[in-house]
Amino acid sequence: MDAMQLNTPVTELNGVGQTRSRLLSRLGIETLGDLLSFFPRTYEDRTKIVKLCDMQVDVPACFRATVISLPRTSRIRKGMTITKLTVSDMTARIRIVFFNKPYITDQLHYGEDYLFYGCLREGYGLQIQNPDVEPVRDDRTKTGRILPIYPLTAGLTNYQLCSYVQQAVRSCLAQLPEILPDSVRKQYDLCGIREAYAAIHAPKDHEQLARARRRLIFEEFFLFSAGLSILRSSREKQLVEPWETADLSLFRAALPYTLTGAQQRAIRDIAESLRTGVRMNRLVQGDVGSGKTAVAAAAAFLAHHAGFQTAFMAPTEILAEQHAKTLGALLGKLDIEVVLLTGALSAPERRWVLSRIEDGHAGLVVGTHALLTDRVTFKNLGLVITDEQHRFGVAQRAKLAGKSAAPHMLFLSATPIPRTLAMILYGDMAVSVLDELPPGRKKIDTFLVDESKRERAHAFIRAQVMAGHQVYVVCPAVEDNEDFPLKSAEVWSDHLQKEVFPDLRVGLIHGRLRSEEKDQVMQRFSQGELDILVATTVIEVGVDVPNATLMVIENAERFGMSQLHQLRGRVGRGESQSYCILFSDAKNEEARKRLKALCASNDGFYLAEQDLALRGPGDFFGSRQHGLPQFRVADLQLDMKTLREAQDASGVLQSEEVLHDPAYAPLLERIKQLFREKGDIFQ
Repeated sequence: MDAMQLNTPVTELNGVGQTRSRLLSRLGIETLGDLLSFFPRTYEDRTKIVKLCDMQVDVPACFRATVISLPRTSRIRKGMTITKLTVSDMTARIRIVFFNKPYITDQLHYGEDYLFYGCLREGYGLQIQNPDVEPVRDDRTKTGRILPIYPLTAGLTNYQLCSYVQQAVRSCLAQLPEILPDSVRKQYDLCGIREAYAAIHAPKDHEQLARARRRLIFEEFFLFSAGLSILRSSREKQLVEPWETADLSLFRAALPYTLTGAQQRAIRDIAESLRTGVRMNRLVQGDVGSGKTAVAAAAAFLAHHAGFQTAFMAPTEILAEQHAKTLGALLGKLDIEVVLLTGALSAPERRWVLSRIEDGHAGLVVGTHALLTDRVTFKNLGLVITDEQHRFGVAQRAKLAGKSAAPHMLFLSATPIPRTLAMILYGDMAVSVLDELPPGRKKIDTFLVDESKRERAHAFIRAQVMAGHQVYVVCPAVEDNEDFPLKSAEVWSDHLQKEVFPDLRVGLIHGRLRSEEKDQVMQRFSQGELDILVATTVIEVGVDVPNATLMVIENAERFGMSQLHQLRGRVGRGESQSYCILFSDAKNEEARKRLKALCASNDGFYLAEQDLALRGPGDFFGSRQHGLPQFRVADLQLDMKTLREAQDASGVLQSEEVLHDPAYAPLLERIKQLFREKGDIFQ
């Protein structure tokens, strides 16, 4: 095949017409370069030929055998055929069964040898079902090697994809630019880019495959870390006027409680950032109830005394109202006007709030997405605070930041992220961690029970309500589904109201309700007009209801550990002892380990580490809203050592000279591609 370019359409390959190109497009493959970067999801080791007598049940193996009976095909029911034959390798004989492959009778001939790859199964006696077969010859395409197995789509076989990838390798491999500096490859003993791509698609042995994977994993982490370094340095170039920070003793005196050591450290971090003359980009990460709002209030106080306004964006109207009430009560003592801007305001109220923002009288503006509208004009916006920052997209945060020349950015998150992942998710931010709970906060007692304890749980719910408290009941589904027999919020709330607690006030909230309906239900619950609130995970991040002392979570095994911890954090916000009951009949050992860990600890960061170890990083990378790329080869759970090496190595890109050196152009282009969601930050 003639050499082709990496951007050549796949239709130029042998065997790829319009139909196949559409199938490849479903996998994100449009060009030969896409094919080269479409890595196998796993591999089958077909390098060793085993004897039939040594085959183990349910263990895939490669064997050579002679056909000793004529293949016979019969129809077992409409639309299905079965073909049977017997093979032998002199050590044993075994029956082979093919389903819906009647053509096999023309391909396998009595008395001839073939190479098979399959799995010995128990059923109607020992047999091998639908093995891969090929003639014995020197140029084997499947057996005798480590076979890559690719992600597929209906209508496309692994054999076809292997063929297309190898055509791309032969035609384009020599064009791949080496993007890692020679010094880095030598220091960390990494193979070249072309060797890595050739071996990842057709490894000669396990050692070569491991070497290729290490190179590609390192490269992914290196590009990512280098990109974050450039992000940080670009932000460091965003110079602003240094703030003269106020005396915080006035702020502390206005608080009705004493700040924890962690809160004081976070506030010092913020004050120091504001003094540097470099635009702040800081995350305050704290467990449920760790006091992030007080830290945000301190930041707004510092902004006000430096002559700037603060915008505080919350994900829901009811949460914005709660923040406005809490911050207004605190900052009002310090002569800082707090206003609330949401879509629920009447036209006269909205006009008044907008005027207070525009003329600068409003020192702190708390709001929802309404803050992003063009009609909102600040007189002197200096600080932007985003609550539950992962719930806002990059573009939304950028639009709010764009309402001023270069405001300082402060992000709050109650989602416990393992420290090993925090340096990935938040690698371009400075991070302050609130790892202490305010004094007086009681541990939430958590219990794992099964359906046999249902009556006792109902009695406990009634006891809590009779004591003057309120109860959350969380269900994993909104409505019933025959395919997934889970507790649904709609059916379960109806059951509780009519069959179990007809004398109590049961409410229902879920994500399919309109925003104003959800807010209305939460208002009724927070004001004590409902005894029991049946909900889906929409209450995961919600208002404080200090009177709620019991959280019941149905089908608890259906939730991630970090999510369960967030839900549990809805209670325990008052002075009374609070409880969490996890209902689960799951027999899965991993699920029960997660639930038992939740019963044993109230430390969200510890639980997040446990969840990472048990389930991998998927829970934390389920949303792409943070705008950071996902990894194709690297595994954050398994490859942390390589990540740390790549982060150290990425320091080579810190100097200004390197960024303008033509030799580094291919590397910088790859980084731009990786961070393309970040807009013009690399201009």
